[in-house]
Amino acid sequence: MLILLFTVPRAAPAQPKNTIEVKGLEFTLNGKPFYYTGVSFFNAIYNPTFNESDQSRGHWLNKLKSSGINVIRVWAQWDTQRGFVDTCPTCSLYENDGRIRPQHLATLKKIIQTADELDMVILLALFSRENWDDNMRMSDEASDRGVKMLTGELKPYRNLVFQVWNEFDNRTLDYLKIIKASDPARLVTNSPGYGGVLGKHQENAALDYLSPHTTRREDQQWEIAPKEIAYLMELFRKPVVDDEPARRGTPKFGGPKNPTSPFDHILRIYNVWKVGGYVIYHHDMFQLGYGSDSVPPSGIPDPDFSPYHKVVFDFLADKERYLRPIRK
Repeated sequence: MLILLFTVPRAAPAQPKNTIEVKGLEFTLNGKPFYYTGVSFFNAIYNPTFNESDQSRGHWLNKLKSSGINVIRVWAQWDTQRGFVDTCPTCSLYENDGRIRPQHLATLKKIIQTADELDMVILLALFSRENWDDNMRMSDEASDRGVKMLTGELKPYRNLVFQVWNEFDNRTLDYLKIIKASDPARLVTNSPGYGGVLGKHQENAALDYLSPHTTRREDQQWEIAPKEIAYLMELFRKPVVDDEPARRGTPKFGGPKNPTSPFDHILRIYNVWKVGGYVIYHHDMFQLGYGSDSVPPSGIPDPDFSPYHKVVFDFLADKERYLRPIRK
């Protein structure tokens, strides 16, 4: 009897160029100061335009880098039914039993490798509050299996950070323990809840750095949120990232009810920098699906698509000019 064995092609073994680490209250890349500046690109693994080819990934990452971005925040779970761009029933790194989907894993590895070539970092959110709230949940056993398998598969890539949850904290310390058992040097953070939820003390003490969703109230949030960042830095003595700060987005998914200005973002980002924190810029370029005025036809957070967002991206592109006097 002839038995045919079929294997899924695997990405070539990584030859990592860059390693992100934490030193005191700061990030380093290969031992040098790294001004961690991110953007939300949750659908990166599942976007057909971005993943059309290696050249396409390189083009878009280069464009983001030229706009001041050096960290891309990507989600493992993108099978939400909320109408975001590129969602689908199988748009998750995980099967229901926790096994990793080989095709999506291969795409993720290519994204990480391309980012590494450009001295950029990938922040991978392992689980999302949206899935939890919509009862799209794996069992504890399955999610443990997924975290363990993913940690092992991605161990060679040192320009990668794990964020356990987007806006939740279920079993964060359990997942942290699984990750560190296989890869002690992997940086692990978490976004513990909605805007203004700064995390539980035990969790914050255990993570390598903190990345809460700080206050989003429309009145003077550019003054309140930096104080929250400074408080966490002083208490836990580790880097703190303002994850999804002052944002423009649909009220349907937590966005502001009243009009905002790009200068709201700029004021907040600058004030966060002044207290020693870091930022991930959030936007509305995926929330309402293809065909919406706020969503680029590519489904990619294109810095040139929206005049509103371009003001912020232009500010970020010139960040060293503003950072130099306050981050000597």
